[in-house]
Amino acid sequence: MTSTRTRWIGLLFISIAISLIIVDSTIVNVAIPSIVDELKINSAQVQWVQESYTLVFAALLVLFGTMADRIGRRRLLALGVTVFTLASILAGVSPNGDMLIFARVIQGVGGAMVLPTTLSIINATFRGKDRAIAFAIWGSVIGGMAAVGPLLGGWLTADFSWRWAFGVNVPFGILVVVGVLFTIAESRDRSAGQLDVVGALLSVLAAGSLVFGLIEGRSYGWWLATDKAAFGDWNWPLTLSPIPLFFALSITSGVLFVLWANRRRRLGKSTMIALDLFSIPSFRNGNLVAMVVSLGELGVLFVLPMWMQNVLGFDAFGAGLLLLALAVGSFLASGMVSGLSKSMSPIAIVRLGIILEIAGVVAIGVVLNPHTSWLALAPALFVYGIGIGLTSAQVTSVVLAEVPVEQSGQASGTQSTARQIGSALGIAILGTILFSSLGSGLGARLDTQTLPSPVQDKFLNLVVDSAGAAIPGLGDNEKTADVAKEARIAFSDAARLSAYSAAGFLVIGWFATLSLGERNRSGTRSVARSEDVTA
Repeated sequence: MTSTRTRWIGLLFISIAISLIIVDSTIVNVAIPSIVDELKINSAQVQWVQESYTLVFAALLVLFGTMADRIGRRRLLALGVTVFTLASILAGVSPNGDMLIFARVIQGVGGAMVLPTTLSIINATFRGKDRAIAFAIWGSVIGGMAAVGPLLGGWLTADFSWRWAFGVNVPFGILVVVGVLFTIAESRDRSAGQLDVVGALLSVLAAGSLVFGLIEGRSYGWWLATDKAAFGDWNWPLTLSPIPLFFALSITSGVLFVLWANRRRRLGKSTMIALDLFSIPSFRNGNLVAMVVSLGELGVLFVLPMWMQNVLGFDAFGAGLLLLALAVGSFLASGMVSGLSKSMSPIAIVRLGIILEIAGVVAIGVVLNPHTSWLALAPALFVYGIGIGLTSAQVTSVVLAEVPVEQSGQASGTQSTARQIGSALGIAILGTILFSSLGSGLGARLDTQTLPSPVQDKFLNLVVDSAGAAIPGLGDNEKTADVAKEARIAFSDAARLSAYSAAGFLVIGWFATLSLGERNRSGTRSVARSEDVTA
């Protein structure tokens, strides 16, 4: 049994581990223009550099959350950080887009080992008020690091190279592995049976095919196949797009997963997810809220760095520095939680956080234009950051409040999967809104120019396929300066629409929190106050 002091030191290393995987989900955002310039990747590869990580992450979280309970939480955390660190080295030396995407896939595997394991360790290590504080720190690190990523990536890209955005993970990864081995006690569920291999496969298929469909829908076609529907060198042969088939695979796998789990439960065998967890209102409804809120949150962080650099002309560090306002707000929220929890329940804090997020995102949308000042953006980002910090800090406490410790890995993996699928939904949906709106808006604006249709199409494809990275170059050429001006306006309009869409999803998330206050069968409230959460 570790001492109280050692447990808190262990939480420090857990926080660094979380920081690595969360920062890496956003650090490439500001580095994308430099990656595009050096590796000559197209807009589809741009999205995959960012989304391959999320895809694998979401697909494997439940699997590794369950494995952590069986093989040891500390062991899987150390292994995950090791895999993530080695993949970071591969990403940093990638000579082309395909190798970079492959490295991001391996990073996703390592990240999926880390995230649910950290939650499971906290749930197994801390009790009572200490657990509430630990969850608040965990959530605030999630929210804050999502914003620190662009700043760190911007500095490394501007002063060194985008490759160092990955290389910086190496020393911290080594530090975490050494730290957790000395400060965190090993824990596992000794009553757990053998791993459900069929259930694991079905869970990976369900989550992976869903996220893949969401990512590639814009490129392959949501219903009818486009000319971009190809898998490597093999062109899709059908008129029907492959995307509906991936969605059908996801639904089928999900249904089979539930049926298989129920069968194993009747036979008294272990399952990938303890389905009885969903009989806990706080767990069931909290996961829904976590998914919807994540959908609105990280989609904005996908859009803003590209708009800041390609429209406002910020360099990578400048874009990251502006987003620091979001990080400051998120970290400030962690200090607010302790005081707020004395008079507010975790659910009330989550609702307050979502309201602040909505206000911040709407304000961002209002001020978005090709000439926006950082003074107009910073306050909106700050308010948005406070909202993210409050929501992230408490939604985890709500979801896991009544989960038995021996099932914390499964529950943590499920909760993390819900959030990651929400993030993938957000980036896929808001990315689709951004690029579709950019294409239609710029096309309409170029129609007013005295340019031949083939030339218009050339500029339109150049701007959209480069994810806007071509705009500064067009602006530097007198002959194409007017096209760049129209592109900046179209990109700003598309980014504004994306921001308002994110706000809409957050509104849905807020209404979803109303279900968190329902009563359980005994008539008592289903969620305890944060200071009363016990094992």
